[in-house]
Amino acid sequence: MTKKPKTKSHEVPTPAPNETATAQNTFCGPHRKLPPVKALADEDVPLLDRLLHATMGRVYGLSPAALGLTYADWLTHLALAPGKQAELAGSATDKMTRLADFILRQSYGSQPMECCAEPLPQDRRFVDPGWNEWPFNLYQQGFLLTERWWQEATNVRGMSQHHAAVRPFIARQILDMWSPLNFPLTNPRIMKAAAEQGGLNFLRGAQNLMDDWQRLVAKQPAAGMEAYEVGENIAVTPGKVVYQNRLIELIQYAPATSDVYAEPLLIVPAWIMKYYILDLSPENSLVKYLVDQGHTVFMISWKNPGSEDRDLGNRDYRELGIMDALEAINAIVPKQKIHAVGYCLGGTLLSIAAAAMARDGDDRLKSVTLFAAQVDFEEAGELLMFIDESQLAWLEDTMWEKGYLDRRKMTGTFQLLRSRDLFWSHMIENYLLGERTPPNDMMAWNSDATRMPFEMHSEYLRELFLNNDLAEGHFRVGGRPVALTDIRVPIFAVGTQRDHVAPWRSVYKINLLTDTDVTFLLTSGGHNAGIVSEPGHPHRTYQVATLNSLEKFVSPQEWCDRTPSLEGSWWPEWNAWLTRQSDGKSKPPATGAPGKGYSGLRDAPGEYVLMK
Repeated sequence: MTKKPKTKSHEVPTPAPNETATAQNTFCGPHRKLPPVKALADEDVPLLDRLLHATMGRVYGLSPAALGLTYADWLTHLALAPGKQAELAGSATDKMTRLADFILRQSYGSQPMECCAEPLPQDRRFVDPGWNEWPFNLYQQGFLLTERWWQEATNVRGMSQHHAAVRPFIARQILDMWSPLNFPLTNPRIMKAAAEQGGLNFLRGAQNLMDDWQRLVAKQPAAGMEAYEVGENIAVTPGKVVYQNRLIELIQYAPATSDVYAEPLLIVPAWIMKYYILDLSPENSLVKYLVDQGHTVFMISWKNPGSEDRDLGNRDYRELGIMDALEAINAIVPKQKIHAVGYCLGGTLLSIAAAAMARDGDDRLKSVTLFAAQVDFEEAGELLMFIDESQLAWLEDTMWEKGYLDRRKMTGTFQLLRSRDLFWSHMIENYLLGERTPPNDMMAWNSDATRMPFEMHSEYLRELFLNNDLAEGHFRVGGRPVALTDIRVPIFAVGTQRDHVAPWRSVYKINLLTDTDVTFLLTSGGHNAGIVSEPGHPHRTYQVATLNSLEKFVSPQEWCDRTPSLEGSWWPEWNAWLTRQSDGKSKPPATGAPGKGYSGLRDAPGEYVLMK
């Protein structure tokens, strides 16, 4: 019995004689209706267009053309759907009638009074008891009914799949902006605070707003972040930088046990984040946990790129990053294979490198672990709403001016995905209630964003997100396509339940695209908090099961339904899996290998992580 057949793509189909050179570089089989879109060369883009887009992009990160096309698609199909219009008119009438009845019964003081619309169970916006009092219950009910109507209005038959996903997102952004929670006179919690404090909450809020503005202009950390300093109370696991090139520092952490497992670990974080998400405070540091369990841990710390790094692309990140790190580890811990670990896009890059190594007969990897990492981007979640040809052209012109994507642009994108939690609630707490939430180490890390070089960011958005080249067998390394089916070492893949960056069902597709034993683990939490899930962390659960290469494929929902849920952190589960993949223990290796050119350059966390 075998899994569902995978796609292998070592051989490029021979093109017909009349096919163009461009077509020869793509797969044009029946499974792809159109060839992947190629970016225009710099010389083919008018300079005036680039300058206009770059100037507008400084203040507006989304492509107006992309938004206009979405609106036109929706409006055109709605205009040609009189039946849908009639349904919406009837729904609007029904909702207005229910709201009018609610107001009438409220004026009579009848009790108990049934609401027109109840918030969804996961909607925590209206939990304050004040929303049950007049007139705030009227604002709440009117807003919820409006939300429900727009959910119906944005669901119009015939729209393109991409626009059909974007339209509700845009509607949600607009509705969230006009939510009664955001205005003092319509939010009972703000009114209560103003009455109890004599309006001092607004004075403190104004002070907070001015403080935040000054910090933004001066490019200083957000309020309270000064309590966390890299190398002082976060990212403090002892270690040495044993190798450096123009793109990475390689950190080797000091052993904490008298003997260690024979095979070392190499961790490849995403280049869009600082590595110390995995080495926060000592009590929740994954690096410290691994070292304490007897593992020899190496960590890649990516350089924060500047304008001079604009031409660094996927090849550079693979070769200067993963492959150079492997060479260094081979010199420091000779004759041992390596457990490779990739987080987020670092896991995607590791998958590419592992597939290329397997194709070329390079067997230095002992196992591969992927944290919230996708290899198939067809269902890459809400991020796909920002990925189409129009948006990529706009983004490329925005990056073209400086040679990199400013970290604030990436932060703004992720805030849009969760604007209700990350933006509007922040505004209410800080500026209307005048309350500062003390930051934690995760928040300090989250504010320490990185830049992305023009070439790399453009390549991975176009080749992975837009064209899905890796999953479809079109991604090339060294001029030849790579196939994930070539990976034969065991894989441990971790997905998180509330991941808006790498949805767990998308991460689960590693089972479809490889021909090896895959242990899949689903943990509670989001993209970052689910991974940073140290033992003792309250309310953590996980599910785990192994699908070997000879078993039939199991759908994500079936897997979830039949796999038991376990309490606690998933870290010990992964450590036990690593232990089973290891070949015993030995004395800890020396730090670096000075005789081979890998001496201790400086103490961890190194210099690259400190670059702003």
